[in-house]
Amino acid sequence: MEKPLLDLTRLGMRFPTNDGEFIALKNVDLQIQQGEFISLIGHSGCGKSTVLNLVAGLYLPTDGGVIVDGREVSGPGPDRAVVFQNHSLLPWLSVYQNVELAVKQIAGKQDKAWIKEQVMHYLDLIQMTHAADKKPDEISGGMKQRVGIARALALQPKVLLMDEPFGALDALTRAHLQDALMAIQAELNNTVIMITHDVDEAVLLSDKIVMMTNGPAATIGEVLEIDLPRPRERVAMANHPQYQHYRQSVLKFLYEKQSKSAVTKPEVKHAATEASAKAQDEPAAKADKPAARQA
Repeated sequence: MEKPLLDLTRLGMRFPTNDGEFIALKNVDLQIQQGEFISLIGHSGCGKSTVLNLVAGLYLPTDGGVIVDGREVSGPGPDRAVVFQNHSLLPWLSVYQNVELAVKQIAGKQDKAWIKEQVMHYLDLIQMTHAADKKPDEISGGMKQRVGIARALALQPKVLLMDEPFGALDALTRAHLQDALMAIQAELNNTVIMITHDVDEAVLLSDKIVMMTNGPAATIGEVLEIDLPRPRERVAMANHPQYQHYRQSVLKFLYEKQSKSAVTKPEVKHAATEASAKAQDEPAAKADKPAARQA
């Protein structure tokens, strides 16, 4: 079997609290191949964002480890880019300049012409060349998220990490961006890990759906392989019997095999949430520094 691009081995995360140690994540084992699209799904508090932050290097695991292309993750790096639900664009820069920041991080000794070509290439991928000179407050939420995706792709990461990237968007905009993401991933052959709460989104986009058990001590409950032809057209998929089978399998796991509410002490939940917020805020504050590498 081909060596995986991404290897999570016995991965665990424990947080200190006033009431003692809280085990957020335990014994997560997952191998992901180059070009695979993986969705993480589960109830709130099941450790999805913790897994994503560990792969991103925003957390360091207390147990186990994360290997990307043969190297252990010890912090954020250019081989992994993150797109959060909040686009995190710099409001004083134009769309072009926001993407240019990422391109310059990988440009090395390339000249200005190469940088411009790269920026326009990624804006063209997300169909935003017409808005290159606009500031973030002059474009819609869906457009901002497109720019966030372009900025992440411009880093040319080995792994693209997405934390509910379309969760705050209306249904029509969300559908358009899902279609755009499928087209981009098909062209670039990116390896993508995406957190979602949307079962239909998970089935439509994914090669594998990783279903997490409820916390504390959350882990992988089941991995569902999605064997549907690509490219996938959402209207045709809606009536595809195998699509419906996969959809029912995920729903059965979420609402029959897992209880609808995870038992988490308020102070423990606060500690984990606070740590997650800090991990997301710090890269945003350092977006102009090479070490941050956040999209």
